[in-house]
Amino acid sequence: MSLERVKIEPEWKKALAGEFSSPYMDELRAFLRRESAKGKKIYPHGSEIFNAFNLTPLDKVEVVVLGQDPYHGPGQAHGLCFSVKDGVRPPPSLKNIFKELHEDLQLPIPKDGNLTSWAAQGVLLLNTVLTVEEGQAASHRNHGWERFTDQVIRVLSESDEPKVFLLWGSFAHSKAAMIRTPPHAILKAPHPSPLSAHTGFLGCKHFSKANAILRSWGKKEINWTL
Repeated sequence: MSLERVKIEPEWKKALAGEFSSPYMDELRAFLRRESAKGKKIYPHGSEIFNAFNLTPLDKVEVVVLGQDPYHGPGQAHGLCFSVKDGVRPPPSLKNIFKELHEDLQLPIPKDGNLTSWAAQGVLLLNTVLTVEEGQAASHRNHGWERFTDQVIRVLSESDEPKVFLLWGSFAHSKAAMIRTPPHAILKAPHPSPLSAHTGFLGCKHFSKANAILRSWGKKEINWTL
């Protein structure tokens, strides 16, 4: 796998140019090449690593959802946090997201878990680590991705165009200090994982609350229907 050949949306590429030329990024590229050379399967596919950026250009971001690692099962990850490809059974956390969506907005629970339509409306579905080894959760943590995605959060925070950040779980909560409020808004809840969803994620009403905030700013609501 070679990041040099992976395309990223031009405005994001410009905003993150300093990261792509940093020594840590060279080390991350070398790590990915070594892992690939060992025959390890890495998800998502190389062309999908920067899907979140390519589907949600920098100047179109309205809402940010922070995840941690890509799914590590075959055919699941495609570069958007919590999302899976068409035809792939939604994992447990995504099922809980759909439950909350149903309870909050009375929307039907989708059969598929592809969240591309959210990304197309300005919902940046950002994992803080962008790759993973097949079957090995968290296997690519602490190899440089966190520095890269922290800078993504800083770029978004520095913008004077207000955005809504949905921070689910303690890991996402730890990024709150990087986000300027105002102009931006932060909504926090427990993680949608089955281990914690019943401690406050279910019932958080973040989908309707995010739309209410967007309306108050004179912005278009997100159509959360899938």
